Amino acid sequence: MSNDEKWRSKLSAEEYRVCREKGTEPPFTGEYYHNHRSGRYLCKCCGEALFDSSHKYDSGSGWPSFDRPVAEQAVRLEEDSSLGMRRVEVSCDRCGCHLGHVFDDGPRESTGKRYCINSLSLAFEASVDE
Repeated sequence: MSNDEKWRSKLSAEEYRVCREKGTEPPFTGEYYHNHRSGRYLCKCCGEALFDSSHKYDSGSGWPSFDRPVAEQAVRLEEDSSLGMRRVEVSCDRCGCHLGHVFDDGPRESTGKRYCINSLSLAFEASVDE
């Protein structure tokens, strides 16, 4: 089985479009946009821990937003000049799953970053005390 076939068998068509083809889910539609539970957000493709709920905030952008990943080495950042814009793409460092983009308009009282992430790229693991 090729790598592409593996991902197609594991992911829904929409998850595949976002995670493997660098798509974007429509704003305000993602499963985790309004999630306020405590826990960790994992890569939909490989299960790597990427973000923690304690770093999630409401940016008003329409996508789950975080001010930082759980560890700098958990994500890979690459310049993205598609769509005629200069942005920084965020992907899972372990498997290359496209997660979203990071911007410099996040909360000034913390990191100043807004990791704008597709819900379709994530799985959620609730804290044991939930």
